[in-house]
Amino acid sequence: MMDGGLLRYPWESPPAEGEALEIAEGVLWIRLPLPMALDHVNVYALDEGDSWTVVDTGIHSRRSVALWESLLEGPLKGRPVGRVILTHHHPDHVGMAGWLMARFGAELVTTRTAWLFARMLILDEEATPTRQALDFWRSAGMAPEIFESRKAQRPYNFADVCHPLPVGYRRVKQGDVLRAGGRVWDVHIGNGHAPEHLTLWSRDDDLVIAGDQIISSISPNIGVYPTEPEADPVADWLEACGRFAALARERHLVLSGHKLLFTGLPVRMRQLIENHHGALDRLRAHLAEPRTAAECFGPLFKRRVDEGIYGLALVEAVAHLNHLLHAEDVTRWRRDDGAWLWQSRG
Repeated sequence: MMDGGLLRYPWESPPAEGEALEIAEGVLWIRLPLPMALDHVNVYALDEGDSWTVVDTGIHSRRSVALWESLLEGPLKGRPVGRVILTHHHPDHVGMAGWLMARFGAELVTTRTAWLFARMLILDEEATPTRQALDFWRSAGMAPEIFESRKAQRPYNFADVCHPLPVGYRRVKQGDVLRAGGRVWDVHIGNGHAPEHLTLWSRDDDLVIAGDQIISSISPNIGVYPTEPEADPVADWLEACGRFAALARERHLVLSGHKLLFTGLPVRMRQLIENHHGALDRLRAHLAEPRTAAECFGPLFKRRVDEGIYGLALVEAVAHLNHLLHAEDVTRWRRDDGAWLWQSRG
């Protein structure tokens, strides 16, 4: 057993590709590959007797289809998937949901916002960046060479990594109760990383299915996008973390969307809250001089940001700057090239 401070990891290694690990009675942990820096996503299968409930699904690709075929015949014992639960709308979680629904007639269960975002973005295929995206990148002070490169590229499209999502789902919301895998689960809704992010807290044992809302060793990306450039997801994140901190118990086993399963949830909630307050404090000090969002990577991330993660870093920098703006801690004005310059008040 590894000990990460006061976090503990009951399983030192994830299940191998194509295999599953039973981490509680009737609960299987499965890991699927991703073609990006964060190279995996955790999904979970809950035993319903004659079928399975699957929580999150991985991206849609030929490799994912082959892995799911192997999983269905192997660890899932040839039984159908009767229900898919989505924690949130991001492609690494929703990508294979439509495939499982088409294959088995499975029911889809998620929050309203997650379903609307997923279906909209899968249908919204773009060959070139929109004017709104270009304006957003300029406003954030994107590096000119990266701007010119991305301006000429096909944008990231959900349709490229997600199976079409059919009409029809079952909505869950804060305070609902859901039955799955022989357990009764309380629904608690997070925000910040994704709007109306679903988490499930078992009444019958100590399991918490957390998706990307709570991860052991990384803080999930909290970003602002051209769809809502004035948004303040950091405020949403901190509010959700405060609520979850009140629910957290040392005994909880957290089943996250990435990294290893862990216990020590009260400590982790404090860490997640303190990490963002610390980043905001460093950002206020950094803004003693006017800066663009792209000039704020240093105090926020404390490591080199290469082109592979540049886009994620940029949207997170804007999110933290927007939070300070909404709190009236900073002011901003336009530079001649359209970029916002941000500076601390006083």
